[in-house]
Amino acid sequence: MTMTIATAGKGGTGKTTFSSLLIKYIHSQRLGYILAIDGDPSSNLNLALGMKLDETVGSVREDTAIQIRSGRYDLSTPKPDFYEYRINQCLIEGDDIDLIAMGRPEGPGCYCAANNILRNVIDRLGDQYDFVVIDNEAGMEHISRQTTRRIDKLFVVTDVTMRGVAAAGHIVRLTEDLGTRIQETHLVVNRTGPQIPEVLQQKIDELGLQVAGILPDDQIVAEFDVVGRPIFEISEKAPVYRAVAGIAARAGIV
Repeated sequence: MTMTIATAGKGGTGKTTFSSLLIKYIHSQRLGYILAIDGDPSSNLNLALGMKLDETVGSVREDTAIQIRSGRYDLSTPKPDFYEYRINQCLIEGDDIDLIAMGRPEGPGCYCAANNILRNVIDRLGDQYDFVVIDNEAGMEHISRQTTRRIDKLFVVTDVTMRGVAAAGHIVRLTEDLGTRIQETHLVVNRTGPQIPEVLQQKIDELGLQVAGILPDDQIVAEFDVVGRPIFEISEKAPVYRAVAGIAARAGIV
């Protein structure tokens, strides 16, 4: 059975770094085949993984809409079949890791029918993998527009700021609207020392959040970002990778 993992957090908290290192951990442990879904138009998960991105699901939706409006769409081809063919073209294949990017949100006009077809295609695609890892925008309400998959484990990433923790609390509250679709929620505190500052810990406790682990402010991440090197290539000996591996193991990703 496929394990579906999602990450979310305020912009700039390091959720894409966490997502890419989580994918690296799953890959290094040879736990199975992975589908990475970039659900954040600005997250650039492909760059963190070192994978070239040519097309997104959003661009497929827009191009198809233009074809339909202009009368250039071949009506002899059922739309679900056409979308499935085009999404398979969007899929970037790697070494036991494949990637698909959702791209930008909907443009003007109604995309309900197209989104329903795309959602079903992506869900069927995900069923072919052992793991699906979704890197999300800060909000969680849009997940229903991307996939109907049950989320087995949600990791909410925050930095050591009140705004980051408050955003994490807001995200967790949003997940309540998704009901039983999210089985477990874990809070990850990024870029901090061995201990979370007391004032932030008080805020975390006040919001009823449970900390799954902390990530150190590892200079190697900044060095990789400066030169544009994929985070996925960080050594398994790096403190930040070891921290992610520990969190994943404790969360039952084994």
